[in-house]
Amino acid sequence: MSAMFRSFASFNYRTWFAGAVISNIGGWMQATAQDWVVLTELTDNDATAMGITMALQFGPPLLLVSLTGWVADRFDRRKVLLTTQTTLMVLALGVAALLLTGVMTLPLMFCFAAAFGVTNAFDAPARQAFVSDMVSLEDTSNAVALNSASFNMARLIGPAVGGLLIVALGSGWVFVANAVTFLAMIIALLLIRTDQLVPRVKNRASGGLARGFRYVAGRPDLIVVFVMVFLIGAFGMNFPIFASTMALEFDRGADGYGVLSSVLAIGSLTGALLAARRDRARVRVLVIAAGVFGVASLLSAAMPTYWAYAAVLVLVGFSTVTMLTTANGYVQTTTTPALRGRVLALYMAVVMGSTPIGAPIAGWVVDAFGPRAAIVVGGVAGLLAFTIGVGWMLWSGRLHRREDARFLLTLDETRPLSVVKAMQPRAFDDRATAATTPIRLPRED
Repeated sequence: MSAMFRSFASFNYRTWFAGAVISNIGGWMQATAQDWVVLTELTDNDATAMGITMALQFGPPLLLVSLTGWVADRFDRRKVLLTTQTTLMVLALGVAALLLTGVMTLPLMFCFAAAFGVTNAFDAPARQAFVSDMVSLEDTSNAVALNSASFNMARLIGPAVGGLLIVALGSGWVFVANAVTFLAMIIALLLIRTDQLVPRVKNRASGGLARGFRYVAGRPDLIVVFVMVFLIGAFGMNFPIFASTMALEFDRGADGYGVLSSVLAIGSLTGALLAARRDRARVRVLVIAAGVFGVASLLSAAMPTYWAYAAVLVLVGFSTVTMLTTANGYVQTTTTPALRGRVLALYMAVVMGSTPIGAPIAGWVVDAFGPRAAIVVGGVAGLLAFTIGVGWMLWSGRLHRREDARFLLTLDETRPLSVVKAMQPRAFDDRATAATTPIRLPRED
């Protein structure tokens, strides 16, 4: 099996991946329908209302981070996911019923968006941490990248199919279809062989999320990663607002919006697959991707036609997923296992919690100045994140000239000690050997 797909050697991961692809397709179909319903059926092209909907859906991970990370670390993640996936399925059926009977209102949609957000607040850190339960530490970065590939393969199909279903059958049936796809993820979780899961480090010490905060506070590299992801997440990754309003600007309907989302996924899938080829996640890749995102966003804002805008979205999608996949893999593989759930909850709070701050602002900018201005704001945020990343590399002293090449630079990376692989039996408690601070040896002159 090629290095790109090495995580597929695990039965549990193969099963998980198959269920995730199907479920993610339904998720993207529903996301497209929800955005279009708020923008065109419940309001008269009100981008601010769409931003509020996104804020309600993505705000709970930030508000509940102290609880969700603790749940991901303390309880059986597989059972947590069975509970959250079932709840999400029931909520999708509820929205479908209200849309099909014609009684859905904007306040009701706000309530459902908040309910989706609360459920996803528990689902996301458990889902991310569960990946490391199915594969070895050495394959975690690869598994995270393949997860992202699954997500973006679905993104290629889901929005376009969702847009077509809205036109052909109506938005309510898209939510019904999504509810059905949740069964794939639930079945996959039931098929997981629990005896093949990697034993988890037991952590019953007090401190809760405070220990996660203290851990991150002592890791300047993680702080920089979190800040960069927050900036781009808050101001640059409001794609539903950008794509839907740009589709309207180019006189396109729901199918045109769906196509833009799928085009964005072409670059996203490419970025995820390339990330899967890398042996580990590196900060320098994250920094470069942030810079590319900023430039690509500014270019997209200047495109004069629908298809020219769509073409640049490929590069936007590529840089976005490269950045997020690298950040996720870096956080997972360089964090102490006993605190991984809490640190991932903090990370997901940054990724998803940035939306409640940025989405309403983006919606207001669209209403006041047009969608192109909002995209420019996102591009500037990307360039600022790039500048912060480069500044940290220079300040930290990790960026230096390679000894074997006069004009090339290299960056010292934080990564798990290689001794973990050689000393990790199935029931071994690796709290000590999973330390992530690099060992610095004095250089000999």
